[in-house]
Order: sequence, then C-alpha cells, then structure tokens
Amino acid sequence: MSPRHAHDYHVHSNYSDGEILWKMVRAAEAAGLSGVGIADHCNVSAVDRQRRRAAAMGFTLDITYERRREAIDLVGDHVDVAVFDAVEMDYEPDDEARIAAFLDEAGFEYAIGSVHALDGANVHSARHFEGMDEAERRGHVDRYFEKLAALVDSELFEIAAHVDLIERNAALRGLATREQYDRVAEAFTTSRTVPEVNAGRVDREYGEFHPTPEFLDALRARDVAFVVGSDAHAPDELERRTPLLDERFEALEVEPVELV
Repeated sequence: MSPRHAHDYHVHSNYSDGEILWKMVRAAEAAGLSGVGIADHCNVSAVDRQRRRAAAMGFTLDITYERRREAIDLVGDHVDVAVFDAVEMDYEPDDEARIAAFLDEAGFEYAIGSVHALDGANVHSARHFEGMDEAERRGHVDRYFEKLAALVDSELFEIAAHVDLIERNAALRGLATREQYDRVAEAFTTSRTVPEVNAGRVDREYGEFHPTPEFLDALRARDVAFVVGSDAHAPDELERRTPLLDERFEALEVEPVELV
C-alpha cells in the first residue's frame, strides 16, 4: 500500500553517514514512495576546526557531489521512484557567501539547511554541555534559535531540517521557550524556506518527532507548511519511519507540501 505522503525529502547515503545509495533508494521504492531525496551532509566552512570535523566524519559532498550525481542517475534508471539530487548543508551565518557560491555551482535540485554546531561543538554532544550551569545552557539554546532564524532569513535553502535539533540532547532538552519558537515561526512566514516534520529520532532514545508540539503550534498558528523528512540513514529506518510519518500527518490533519 502506498503511503499518504509521496515524497521523503531527507535521506542519507554512503556519500555522507548513511548506507549504500542504491539500498536507500530500494528501501524508498519498497516503502511505496514516489520520490526520495538523497540529502547528504556537506560543510563548506572556512573555519579549520569545522573542515577537519567534516573530513573526519566523511562529509565531503563538496568534493564528491558530481560522482554522487552519476550514481543517482544510474540507480534511478532501475527503480520505480524518482531520486532527487539534494544536499543537507551545515549553516553558520558567517558562511553564507561560501554556501551561496557552492549551491550556485553545484546546482542541486534543492538544499536543506541545518544548524549542527554551537560554540564549535556538535549540538548532539551531551558531554560538551552537561557540565554547564542552566544559565549557560539556556544561552546556547538561545544562540541555536538565533542561528535558525538567520538560516530561514538567508533564503539559501528550500528546507530547514529538524528545527529543534537541541531536543535530541538531554543536556539542552526542554530549555527552549515559546518566545524562541515564535521568533523562528515568524521568520518562516516571509521566507521560501519550509520546515520539515522530521522522524530522525522518533524510533530512538528521544522518541519524538521534530518539531515539538509547542513549536509545531507556533508554526501552525501562522499557517506554515511542512515537508516530510525521515532523516533515514539506513534502509530499515526509511521503511519503518514511512508509516510513522503518515500517522503523524494524519493526526495533525494536514497534508505535506511537495517541492519537486
């Protein structure tokens, strides 16, 4: 049976930290999707620490995107699902010119923007933040939402990924405020950038979708639309999360938008 949503815009492959591309595409086909976006991680920062981390993680799509594009074309010839050539870019306000130049050069079908770093540390890193007092942790959360609002205002991206990524980090979870949610939700009302309903941790320790119910309420109060993103890194995640995303949109009584 085909899912209610036709497209999953946020899937990773072995061109960053996911499994082999053709396996991810086959999983999308098996899940009944009509379109799947291969949106591998990419970082074009000039900051040496950021570039070293990207290299260590294997996030080198700025070098390999043409090779991956060939692979997408080859795989796409053998499946009954459209395979979109996309990217998930790390966003820092100071990198906007470099990001814009790279996206213009690469010509992806769409780009996803993500805020992954705070004070040079990965947002996922509980160890980095757990020794801080609450005021300091709240300061980092506020900085996260400042960056997220700047990402939306930049108009560089079609999609904003996991818009409350801090909730995955137990040291930062629950510290966001309605004022911060409203600030970002308002930015979406005047931007071409669309947030996603992201299932990247719904079947793991966090156990919830992004955005949180309160953030979702702020977005829906302003009639902000959403796309679907499983954030799958493995075939079984994609197949498992597809019906969960269907259930989520059915419960919300909204239809996801399609960008491509």
